[in-house]
Amino acid sequence: MAKHIFVTGGVVSSLGKGITAASLGHLLKARGYHVTMQKIDPYLNVDPGTMSPFQHGEVFVTDDGHEGDLDLGHYERFIDESLTRDSNFTQGSIYQSLIARERRGDFLGGTVQVIPHVTNAIKERLYRIASQTNADIVISEIGGTVGDIESQPFIEAARQFKKEKEPGDVIFVHVTLVPYIAAAHEVKTKPTQHSVKELRSVGVQPDFIVCRSDHEISSGVRDKIALFCDVDPGNVLACIDAPSIYSVPLALHDQHFDEKVLAKLGLPVEDVDLTPLRKFLSAQADCEGEVNIAIVGKYVKLPDAYLSIMEALHHSGVANGVNVNLNLIDAEKVDDETAEELLGAMDGILVPGGFGQRAFEGKIAAARYARTHNVPYFGICLGLQAAVCEFARDVVGLSGATSSEFDENAEYQVISIMPDQKDIDEKGGTMRLGAYPCKLQKGTKAFDIYGEEVIYERHRHRYEVNNEYRGKLQEAGMVISGVSPDGRLTEMIELPNHPWFVASQAHPEFKSRPTKPHPLFNGFVAAALKHRDEE
Repeated sequence: MAKHIFVTGGVVSSLGKGITAASLGHLLKARGYHVTMQKIDPYLNVDPGTMSPFQHGEVFVTDDGHEGDLDLGHYERFIDESLTRDSNFTQGSIYQSLIARERRGDFLGGTVQVIPHVTNAIKERLYRIASQTNADIVISEIGGTVGDIESQPFIEAARQFKKEKEPGDVIFVHVTLVPYIAAAHEVKTKPTQHSVKELRSVGVQPDFIVCRSDHEISSGVRDKIALFCDVDPGNVLACIDAPSIYSVPLALHDQHFDEKVLAKLGLPVEDVDLTPLRKFLSAQADCEGEVNIAIVGKYVKLPDAYLSIMEALHHSGVANGVNVNLNLIDAEKVDDETAEELLGAMDGILVPGGFGQRAFEGKIAAARYARTHNVPYFGICLGLQAAVCEFARDVVGLSGATSSEFDENAEYQVISIMPDQKDIDEKGGTMRLGAYPCKLQKGTKAFDIYGEEVIYERHRHRYEVNNEYRGKLQEAGMVISGVSPDGRLTEMIELPNHPWFVASQAHPEFKSRPTKPHPLFNGFVAAALKHRDEE
């Protein structure tokens, strides 16, 4: 039977619960345990797929096509496991399933209530992920903060879940803020005390408290927290801001967090192998110089909108022995007149995915600058479509070529909606989502990068390259280097007479790992480094 760890948060959001949970998952996996992870989001949206990135950051896509919380990306990168749709659920999805059951008459005329119906539905999800993954340990992060009205059903369900399990099968880790008050020249424990008091008021006693701070937390401060929160002093851990998120597992390991957790769960403390992580951090510290990479997007005011892309670039920077200096550039500010000023110092230009017409012309201008100035270019999803539109306009001669997403009356719709998407009205979870195969053409840059003929990448889109224009694009010199196995969909394009101009309709960033950088990102950073050295 699986053991369960619940990770809760207090005082403020964005404390790093996800990194803490993922770090613990990394440590437990490094001790030989099969670990899976789950994010529980209290908001009423069914999933984040229809939410603005300004609200929620990026939408992470799993192999089986779930649009999930960005913390799933942290989980996958830290435990190096592909998660599924069962790894993330929201309050909205719980209510949606309950209302559907009520409409069918499943409750036989009974009143549907938060307790027991909502809490039972939550517990069903907890049991389900354990049974479907056969994991030794399930780590479930409850989003938001203790005390939020939205979080109450989830905390209550976790409390009930612990009562249903055997002693030692379920533990709670509470992540909380220990702020530094500059005027007093000391860190303060009162917010943590109140947070734990709130948690205990709903029947949950934390087994561990992880104290987040930007200043050192002394043993005396931790002893004080232990006393007031009724936790063993050794189970109060300090987690101060780190230069790299990937050093957090080692900081917690140095405090024997993983050993103490296993002891609480009644599991053997097996030997730990942290060699791959240590090698990555050592290589990261040894990086020399930098390459300047531009991410030309429309959500640059919230960097979390491009979180997986930024992490994938850093992974590949370490693999290439160079620091990647990321420059988030607002695509709305890019045009043919400003491109030199904004992009002239860049060693590589990446245009990411996105939706809507705003800033699309700026992405086209970025692709044009990269093509005409021989700057390495990497297009992802809409970044591929922008590159195709630019090439169609400026090389093929199809003036005003664009996507039917933005102009259904345009003369040259070189990007068009997929046939199976035309009659879909609901926006949530209806795109082409998840992992799909792609057949690569031998002799292309894409084939050389991957080193195999058939690859799988995750997708999230409704529009594709219009097959009516494929012939003209190819005649003008564009290489369609990857297609769906049936040849119907254009998956990858490249320009052969360019140092490195590659675009993918998929989102390869979701599969990059610190110790296994994605080959496309690796090739892009290597090309940027070469471009820098040739300048």
